Amino acid sequence: MAKVKVLITNKQSEVKIPVGIRLLIRKCCHAALESEGVDHDAEVSVSLVNDEEIKKLNSQFRNIDRSTDVLSFPLGENGKYDEDPQTGAYQLGDIVISLETAKKQSQIYGHSLEREIGFLTVHSMLHLLGYDHEESSLAERKMREKEEQILTDLGISRDETFVVPEHSHQ
Repeated sequence: MAKVKVLITNKQSEVKIPVGIRLLIRKCCHAALESEGVDHDAEVSVSLVNDEEIKKLNSQFRNIDRSTDVLSFPLGENGKYDEDPQTGAYQLGDIVISLETAKKQSQIYGHSLEREIGFLTVHSMLHLLGYDHEESSLAERKMREKEEQILTDLGISRDETFVVPEHSHQ
């Protein structure tokens, strides 16, 4: 079984990171690789940022001047990846998650922050592995089905009990 090295960096202080989030992110990365049949060691970088930082990145790299929930920066193309010269592991790319937006979305959708971060991690991993939901509605549906299957296999379903959201400032 292939190993995946997940480098997680917290670059924000607005949202307290729940216990177990780092392990959850690693499990989601591994599950996405496993579901795609990747049997080669891999590396991925995950940065946890605030809305201001992800807005800058979204503007810089996508010319969209607003914050978003997650950005993916794949290093590979068509299943070909650079390899770490010391380990031989595929270098898949970078995932950037806005914890502020993830927290807001978890409240809107009525599920836990953990479920939202799990979803965003799996979604972004599929992008790093070549999925693109912008090309067609069929590609988007296939990607959504894959995401839900991975999350269900991890025991992270949408059928969580609704938790009353914290008071939000509007």
